[in-house]
Amino acid sequence: MPDWPHAPVHRLTEAGAYMVTVGTYLKRPFLHSPDRLQLVHDALLEPALKYGWELQAWAVLANHYHFVALSPRNADTLTIFLSEFHTRTATALNALDAAPGRKVWFQYWDKHLTFMRSYLPRLNYVHNNPVKHGLVADAIEYPWCSARWFEENAPKGFKRTVRSFRTDRLDVPDDF
Repeated sequence: MPDWPHAPVHRLTEAGAYMVTVGTYLKRPFLHSPDRLQLVHDALLEPALKYGWELQAWAVLANHYHFVALSPRNADTLTIFLSEFHTRTATALNALDAAPGRKVWFQYWDKHLTFMRSYLPRLNYVHNNPVKHGLVADAIEYPWCSARWFEENAPKGFKRTVRSFRTDRLDVPDDF
């Protein structure tokens, strides 16, 4: 089957590490308050666990989010996981705005990370995404990303290794 030229390609045939990026419809800042950011942040954890996706890094911002996760044996469950997550959060956000049926989420992009030199810089990128977007000076100050969790839980040597990777040349859809 040929690729569809108007949407991201999803090749979820192998287990492993994946980076996922999702934007809001028309890049609208639907998550414009701490309560909305918290709602989406918290809602991400449940379906990830339910479908066996081990989140390694995440960042939820006003009009997009990223995460890096280790897939279960069947990586194709990402589609079901995101569908459930997007339905739940869109319904909640639309209820807050009295806008039933409004489209909240747009397409998602995924990348299978097959090399450690691809995986580690993306961990660093996602942890520091709030800094990239000018929201905070230090990512651990941003409550809706994994930077503080990483700082408090990762072994010292691993933190140093992840931080040593440059992220400015990564090909990540992040023009939000």
